[in-house]
Amino acid sequence: MITEPVRQIAEPKVQCRLIRSKWMFIDAEPDPTVPRSGTSICWCVHTQKCMGPDGDVVTLEACNSERACFEPF
Repeated sequence: MITEPVRQIAEPKVQCRLIRSKWMFIDAEPDPTVPRSGTSICWCVHTQKCMGPDGDVVTLEACNSERACFEPF
């Protein structure tokens, strides 16, 4: 009897409601055939800079519930 290994599925991280990105200002439906650019510039509403109130860099991936300054939607 062969058993398959149990796969651990990581729970998706929720982004902070205070993160802003230039992608928010594009008034168009996303095109799934066009890959998204990895050069998205993000900033925090509190600091108005690319650094959050906790001193860490603001990115779409990094601004999640693991940060002390995180605010959910």
